Amino acid sequence: MDITLPDRVTGKRYNTQNAYLKARFGKKTVKVSLNGGFSCPNIDGTKGVGGCTYCSARGSGDFGGDLEKSIAEQFAAVKSSLERKWGTDLLYIPYFQANTNTYAPLDKLKRLFGEALSQENAVGLAVSTRPDCISEKTADYLAELSRQTYLTVELGLQTVHDITAEKINRCHTYADFLHGYGVLKERGINVCVHIINGLPGENREMMLETVRKISTLDIHAVKIHLLHIIRGTVLAEQFLRGEFSEMSMEDYIETVCDQLELLPQNVIIERLTGDGDKSSLIAPLWSRDKKSVLNGIDKELRRRGTVQGDRFVKA
Repeated sequence: MDITLPDRVTGKRYNTQNAYLKARFGKKTVKVSLNGGFSCPNIDGTKGVGGCTYCSARGSGDFGGDLEKSIAEQFAAVKSSLERKWGTDLLYIPYFQANTNTYAPLDKLKRLFGEALSQENAVGLAVSTRPDCISEKTADYLAELSRQTYLTVELGLQTVHDITAEKINRCHTYADFLHGYGVLKERGINVCVHIINGLPGENREMMLETVRKISTLDIHAVKIHLLHIIRGTVLAEQFLRGEFSEMSMEDYIETVCDQLELLPQNVIIERLTGDGDKSSLIAPLWSRDKKSVLNGIDKELRRRGTVQGDRFVKA
């Protein structure tokens, strides 16, 4: 799909997911966050225990469906909430978000993903997972789905720096990510990469290096998250002990704009900051005002006179 920036409708200087989905499907298309009851090898002891230091008790699926309900019931409940915000003329992409959503036997994946795709007006599927949790058989099944619907597999990378990954108890390396990415790409599956700005010990140059490296890959989309420090996590304990500092809003906005300039223009930007649970958020408190963060990014790109891809260097 050809991209022309700034977008003549929204004025955005980056390739928004909203604009991409509307162009692809012809109307507003939104994700429906679901909870399939998956675990994680970084929780159950297979790779590690305790999970990533920043991960909430719900496996970063705080806004997903109710695990006590079926997939169809979750879909209906979240759909109703989305309709109150956006109206009823919508299409939907079921989104398996919490924990590691390929970390299960293949028959479970087929049952849950199939049920999600059978919901009315579901036009695609998004599956969030770790890059070290994609077997060849699972990848073959995902390739089948990709031929049938608009599938995106979201790989949690967070950082290309193994020293940081060790600090946050990620329990996989950048090499592991490249392997998982390769297994998907050789089957033609869309990959969305998650990265986090503000991880302990990382400066802006390290965050930009993460984007430079993923920019050399054939990725479909990217999610840029702000590190949220959530009560009850190991990260919160480290923060309260003064072991690292939160990013300022100004630094975050400038870093994101630098990253957007480094990303290829065809890469879809699915997220530019995250949504922390306000009831348990310790820091950064400025992140509660998401609108100001997004407006700040728009304003800074206009000030610079730049758009996504302006500093992209093809490998």
